[in-house]
Amino acid sequence: MTQISYREAVRGAIRRAMQQDKRVFLMGEDVGHYGGCYAVSKGLLEEFGPDRIRDTPLSESAFTGAGIGAAMGGMRPIVEIMTCNFSLLALDQIMNNAATIRHMSGGQFNVPIVIRLATGGGRQLAAQHSHSLEGWYAHIPGIRVLAPGTVEDAGGMLSAALNDPDPVLIFENALLYNDTAEIDEPVDVDIDHAAVRREGNNISLITYGGSLGKTLAAAEQLEADGISAEVIDLRVLRPLDDDTILASIAKTRRCVIIDEGWRSGSISAEIMARIIEQRFWDLDAPLARVCSEEVPMPYAKHLEEAALPSLQKIVAAARAAVGR
Repeated sequence: MTQISYREAVRGAIRRAMQQDKRVFLMGEDVGHYGGCYAVSKGLLEEFGPDRIRDTPLSESAFTGAGIGAAMGGMRPIVEIMTCNFSLLALDQIMNNAATIRHMSGGQFNVPIVIRLATGGGRQLAAQHSHSLEGWYAHIPGIRVLAPGTVEDAGGMLSAALNDPDPVLIFENALLYNDTAEIDEPVDVDIDHAAVRREGNNISLITYGGSLGKTLAAAEQLEADGISAEVIDLRVLRPLDDDTILASIAKTRRCVIIDEGWRSGSISAEIMARIIEQRFWDLDAPLARVCSEEVPMPYAKHLEEAALPSLQKIVAAARAAVGR
C-alpha cells in the first residue's frame, strides 16, 4: 500500500498509460512546461517529451477538436481542460462531433478520447472558474461521464476510460487534488456502477465527487443522533446506475440528493424523476436535495461557502426527511 494524493493518482495513471501504449498522449493548456494548472502533469514533459505532452494555445475548441481527430485516426488522446467553465468553448466539438460520430457514421467510426476537466467551487476563483457543469454533460447521449470522489477512483477511472471505445469525460473536483489515501497501484476500477460508501437503514444520501466527503461527514453526525444514513457515491453520472440507487431507496424509503450543480435542470432532478418513476410507492417521505444556490459562484469566501452544499445543509435536509 502506498500513500498518494488524488493528484498523484491521476498522474500515475497517465504515466502508466503512456508507458504501456505509445498511442496515448496528453494535451491542453499549460500541461507541459508548467506541469498543469493543478500540477497533475508535473514532470511528464521531461519524461515523455513534447510530442506526447503537448502544450496548446488558449483555444479549447481547437485542441479538443484536434483530440477528436486524433482519436478517429487511431490515437488515444487525453485532453485536459483547465476548468469545466472553459469547456463550453469546446461544447460544439464534444456534443456535435465526439458524441455523435459513431451514430452518424453507422458505427464505422468511433472516438476513443478521454477529456479531463476540473470542476467545482470552494477555491475563491469566482464565477468563471468555479461552476459544476457535469450534470449538463450527463444530458448528452454518446458520451460517458465520470466523477471520481476518491483517490482510488481518480487513478483507476482514467485507466478504464482509456479502454473505452467511446468518448469519456472525467470531472475532477479541484478541492480533491490534495486528498490522500493508501492504495495499491495500479487499481482496476469499475466505470459502470455506483458504490455504497456507507451502509444505513433510515435514509439514502446520494452524491458524487466533491460532495462525497461532506456527505460522509453528515452521515457520521446523523449517526450520533440515531439516524442511520446510507451513502451512495454515484461515480458514473452517465449512464446512471439505477439499480444501486433504487435498491437503496427500497431499503431506506427516504432520500436526499447532494449535488454541487444548480438545482434547476440538475443531475439531482434527473435522479428524483427516476426514483418517482420507478419507486414512488416505496417512499415514506418527499424526496429532497441539497444543491448550490442558483447564483454565479461568488468570489467572497463567506458568500461562496453559503452558495455551496454544506455539511449543515445536508444534515438539516436529512433530519427533515426523517421527521426529526
